[in-house]
Amino acid sequence: MHLHEYAKVPAMKNIPGETAIRTWTRLLRAQHAAQSYVEKVLKDAGLPPLSWYDVLLELERGDRAGLRPFELERQLLLPQYGLSRLLDRIEAAGYLERRPCEEDARGQVVVITKAGQQLRRKVWPTYAAALKTAIADRLNLKEQAILGELLGKLIDERQALSR
Repeated sequence: MHLHEYAKVPAMKNIPGETAIRTWTRLLRAQHAAQSYVEKVLKDAGLPPLSWYDVLLELERGDRAGLRPFELERQLLLPQYGLSRLLDRIEAAGYLERRPCEEDARGQVVVITKAGQQLRRKVWPTYAAALKTAIADRLNLKEQAILGELLGKLIDERQALSR
């Protein structure tokens, strides 16, 4: 039985209704479509993947002394093994450095380099244009605000559920 078919079974009261299932499916499809479009635009422009931009942005926003990998992991919602490989690739390209953590001899701190700052600034105009096409050109300001509010409620709820 497919997930949407469970919503029709009366005995299963803890199963979401058709509307919730349709909303979930559309949310996933919309996220995938928008992200795929942005990734394609970045690739076509000869720029690194969106995940690189996200890491560099978080490092730039973070403490000047750098961020611990677990802090990046929490901000980016990436599993530890995926983040570690991603950091390896970005470090090999010269856009970040890993330094020993002063508070924890076994730990490390990740710091953006000047080249990383320059790359992040270089990527932004292309990324911004792709966001405009994917979102702003398709939804008016009121729709954007409503969608942002609704998604914010889901994010806030998800964070409350994970505690």
